[in-house]
Amino acid sequence: MKLATTIRFMNDDINEIENRMKEITGAEHEIISDASNHLIEAGGKRIRPIFVLLSSHFGQADTSQIINVAVSLELIHMASLVHDDVIDFADTRRGNQTVNNKWDNLTAMYMGDFLFARTLELVKGKNEEEIHQVLSETIHQVCIGEIEQMRDQFQVDQSIFNYFKRIKRKTALLIATSTRLGAIAANADQEVINRLARYGYYIGMSYQIIDDILDFTSTEEELGKPAGSDLLNGNLTLPTILAFEDSSIYQRVSRFFANPNQTEEVEQVISDIKHSDAIEEAFQYSQTYLRKALDQLDGLPNTKSKRTLQKIAAYLGKRKF
Repeated sequence: MKLATTIRFMNDDINEIENRMKEITGAEHEIISDASNHLIEAGGKRIRPIFVLLSSHFGQADTSQIINVAVSLELIHMASLVHDDVIDFADTRRGNQTVNNKWDNLTAMYMGDFLFARTLELVKGKNEEEIHQVLSETIHQVCIGEIEQMRDQFQVDQSIFNYFKRIKRKTALLIATSTRLGAIAANADQEVINRLARYGYYIGMSYQIIDDILDFTSTEEELGKPAGSDLLNGNLTLPTILAFEDSSIYQRVSRFFANPNQTEEVEQVISDIKHSDAIEEAFQYSQTYLRKALDQLDGLPNTKSKRTLQKIAAYLGKRKF
């Protein structure tokens, strides 16, 4: 099953979101405009706008407001990626130059700030105050997540609890906000809003765990960045934390984190984690969250949008890149 086939019936709205993103990121300053366009042209799955659109189908939607909410969520996501790339000294993302690589760190940071600011200017109309409040709190939590990621970089002694808390802010919260705001903007019933928000949260947790598994199991060509980038950048993810049951892996990662310039052992460590039981164990964590997400849909009307949310969950749980 391909995601593009599943969401084909929303293509017109998705194209409108793409056009709106290009329109509102055009800035007076040429560098910001060029950098924003560079990000948009790099593409992506546009998962967050898709979730906004699908969730809006459970109420009575004002199409223009829904489009703006969807654009807002994607801009927050893009801004967080730009900041992440600065933190990680990343040169490529999805096979393209990062903003910090093509321009510089200062440009990347200010462009991320610009994107955050633009999100709050977009939403007007019904439920404007509530939507702004949710967006503001989401940006707040995403920024805390970025700071926590910087704090934890190259820190070897981290618990699974630390990891789950970090990916909640890094990924799950933004997807939960997408499903929640799509329903709020469409004036859906509160129970529906709550179920969709929980679905988004659980999907987001599963999604990030799969991302972190693929960082070990996919190729550089599939990832658009070097395999094992998380570990190379000093970020502990679930597969590595689980692999620490093997004391030799823990000791070698500890040595690397203590002296990141010494990379002789790290490629072998990445291979050892890839072929360890930690990959399957991490996958089971992802599947648990996926089942919880699907459970939240049980109480919703049996519509095309609900069935699409179920299919997307299945796709995300089995994706290879």
